[in-house]
Amino acid sequence: MAKRWRIHPHDPDRIAALSRAAGIPAVVAQLLICRGLADPVAARQFLAPKLSALHDPDELPNCTRAAQLIHQAVAAGRRIVVYGDYDVDGVTGTALLWQCLKMLGADAGYYIPHRIDEGYGLNDEAIRLLASQKAEMIVTVDCGIGSRPESLTARQAGLELIVTDHPEPGAELPEAAAIVHPRLPGHAYPFGQLSGSGVAFKLAWALCQQASGAKKVSQRMRDFLVQATGLAAMGTVADVVPLVDENRVLVHHGLTSLRQCPTLGLATIMKLTELDSKTELSSEDIAFTLAPRLNAAGRLGQAQLAVELLVTDRPGRAEELAQYIDQLNGTRQSLQRSILLAANKQAKTEFNPAADTALVLADRGWHPGVIGIVAGRLAEKYHRPVVLISWDQLGVKPGVGSARSVPGFNLHAALEACSEHLLSHGGHAAAAGLRIDETELDGFRAAFCEIAASEISHENRVAELTIDAETPLSALTLKTVQQMEQLAPFGQANARPLLCTTGVTLAEPPRPMGAGGNHLAMKLVQHGVTLRTVAFGGGDWADQLAALTGPIDVAFRPVVNTFRGRRNVELHLVDWRP
Repeated sequence: MAKRWRIHPHDPDRIAALSRAAGIPAVVAQLLICRGLADPVAARQFLAPKLSALHDPDELPNCTRAAQLIHQAVAAGRRIVVYGDYDVDGVTGTALLWQCLKMLGADAGYYIPHRIDEGYGLNDEAIRLLASQKAEMIVTVDCGIGSRPESLTARQAGLELIVTDHPEPGAELPEAAAIVHPRLPGHAYPFGQLSGSGVAFKLAWALCQQASGAKKVSQRMRDFLVQATGLAAMGTVADVVPLVDENRVLVHHGLTSLRQCPTLGLATIMKLTELDSKTELSSEDIAFTLAPRLNAAGRLGQAQLAVELLVTDRPGRAEELAQYIDQLNGTRQSLQRSILLAANKQAKTEFNPAADTALVLADRGWHPGVIGIVAGRLAEKYHRPVVLISWDQLGVKPGVGSARSVPGFNLHAALEACSEHLLSHGGHAAAAGLRIDETELDGFRAAFCEIAASEISHENRVAELTIDAETPLSALTLKTVQQMEQLAPFGQANARPLLCTTGVTLAEPPRPMGAGGNHLAMKLVQHGVTLRTVAFGGGDWADQLAALTGPIDVAFRPVVNTFRGRRNVELHLVDWRP
């Protein structure tokens, strides 16, 4: 669907002033100003984030209290179980905290619920199982803030519960010995956007302080925490939290840690994916190579294996797990392509872009662990909130749904308003899940679409691209694009620079890339300058681009591509128009 382009205005005098004051290239100054960073001191801090900029754990609500309770449990020899979520944020945070506990000599285990059979968060059956297995304390990672009923079950089972989480707290908090949360009501932590693994990192840091008996931890524990930034960085990138403030610090240093001192399992999977040959890792390496593989294990109901890969100290087992998880990712990709094809076909017959403000699609046999990815692709394609529902093959169990939103539409609130049609639901403004009986589909679809129609204006039904600058292709020298890389790590709230230019032509018809031809490769030409261009996920554009008879305008992200030791500028096409 057509997008609206909004090019960021720029002031040459402001750019020159920041460039001089901060001692940075003009192109970097311009991009920083686009991100609201016009102060020279703030600009320098952004470009060179220091670990010392992390807030001390005792500032995080209840972090010190939780560390004290856990440290006492370790000293008393009590059995502690780390209970994590099945996504990458939960898996990395679980591995991080479990490793910390084992380093401190704890009797510790970990538990990850089955995504499909048990669902998100704490569940009563798992709590009773852990109690029967002699657990005495449960520490959650990336879950639990919305589990008040389950927290009462834990109390009845004689378990001490410590909750660490990061989504927005609800009206009723769980009953717990301590709740560690950056946005806990009644507290004012300086940065409320930590990921679940980021919160787990802070708790591990506080535990090291407790064990050291001082703010400054021992060298052994410092080495552990440096390595742990790599796990925290993976969870932070994968959970798509804003890469600013503490998150930027963790990812910046975590990428170095992943390159220099990864866990055995991570080193094995980086060798398998050839990331070990890179001199530097990027946030995109996490987002598009490492995270999807760990996520595949959780999506296909085997997240425990992802944790085991991250914590194993046996080379043979690490190799076995890395190979298996890589195969799971291949299965996930195949399932995703199949569901996307079917959902797109259904959307073409059931969705009217001019009239409909939301998509609610359902089919039998869609894999519940994969429909969320497809919902996200469709939400991006149509710029509408999307709900995909997988019906049980035998029609015995309720349907499982995944929803993804667009900016300005609160999914959690919308599902709450439709709750009379749902068996259960959970999530946040941008992503959510639900369970529903087949008989309620029509009623739910009508109610959900009505809410979307009332809240999403006609203007907001068109996606908007915020473009940093307009530039000719001739200006994109290797030196200039390398200067742009100073703004890395890129991600949520700090996207890779988006540029545009006009009047380019295709040197040749686009060529399909990847399984199923989901991507395109082409060469764009402007005033004698030719640059290789890739359109990831742009397979649908193939026929339109091949039929072009005139020039086009393009919006793109410039990158430095390294191949066989040579570094060249390459464009990643985001949008185009005649």
